Amino acid sequence: MSTFTLSNPIQFLALGFGSGLAPKAPGTFGTLAAVPLFVFASLLPYHMLVVLTVLISLSGIYICGYTAKAVGVDDHPAIVWDEIAGFFITMLFTPVSWLSLAVGFALFRLFDIAKPWPISIADKKLHGGLGIMLDDILAGFAAALVMYFIF
Repeated sequence: MSTFTLSNPIQFLALGFGSGLAPKAPGTFGTLAAVPLFVFASLLPYHMLVVLTVLISLSGIYICGYTAKAVGVDDHPAIVWDEIAGFFITMLFTPVSWLSLAVGFALFRLFDIAKPWPISIADKKLHGGLGIMLDDILAGFAAALVMYFIF
């Protein structure tokens, strides 16, 4: 097992620009890092925001898989690129406001931590980059669905 290297650009992304190195609740800190990124990205035309969200999600399969393999831990808690993708998905269908960001943050963390069915199946059965990403992608869609009805 090796250690994380923030000088490696792939690991830097996987660690949420360093936010995943928080000693407690790295997933929460990774999601917090996603908030200003999403706010900035929401200034793009909507179709570009959708493309960016898809790119973040698909590239995460490689980014997270590469980093997990490099450190020798399948889903190390410090790998938080999946939280960034999940938060982007959560917010994708809701107008951006401080209230929607706060509710989206809370809902995404709830679904990501509780892992209700089918999120729990993806978390338990899949490994590598796809396994790391898919449970958070599903949590993002679950939170987005709730957000749709709230907003």
